[in-house]
Amino acid sequence: MVSNIINQFCEEHSDNENQLQQKIREYTYKNETYPQMISGILVGNFLSHLIKMSKSKKILEIGMFTGYSAASMVRALPANGSIDTCEFIEQHINTAKQFFQKSKYKNMITIHHGPALETLKKFKNKFDFVFIDADKMNYLNYYLECVRLIKKGGIIVLDNMLWDGEVIQPKDKQAKVLFETNEYIQKDKRVSNFLAPIRDGLMVCIKK
Repeated sequence: MVSNIINQFCEEHSDNENQLQQKIREYTYKNETYPQMISGILVGNFLSHLIKMSKSKKILEIGMFTGYSAASMVRALPANGSIDTCEFIEQHINTAKQFFQKSKYKNMITIHHGPALETLKKFKNKFDFVFIDADKMNYLNYYLECVRLIKKGGIIVLDNMLWDGEVIQPKDKQAKVLFETNEYIQKDKRVSNFLAPIRDGLMVCIKK
């Protein structure tokens, strides 16, 4: 949503990646067909700073891809923190595992393979922080499950909520679902929220 020059300037004036993040990013751009699906340096920093500020310990992620966002979030956690991350595509799981298992965070990240909605229904404990960045057609369903799973004062972040600006006048199915999700959250009295034009749009919700 901003120019490449501005984006680069912001990255250069933000915290540097750690070694795990850098390795995952470089692998993704070298080997993945759609590397732009990676959350990236700015979103990674945004997430990690929110986690630090909120002192979150128990994180839920929906949509892991190659593991960059999980790597960004886990670095912000205390030693007793944890991430449960949901991913449907086995290839992405295998990619992320090869990086996680060689890192100092290997015991802090649990990967759940399968349809995320099925996995979410199995969770009983509350989470402090949720990041949603998965298939867009289920975004509203993911949000509804996460409102149930997030503790009072907990934070839910949804990525791609501007969808390259297409939510303004939605035409395709994904844009329409994201528009509907934005509208639903805006009217949801259970949360306070703001939509930030960071990268492709980040919706931040705090459960009241």
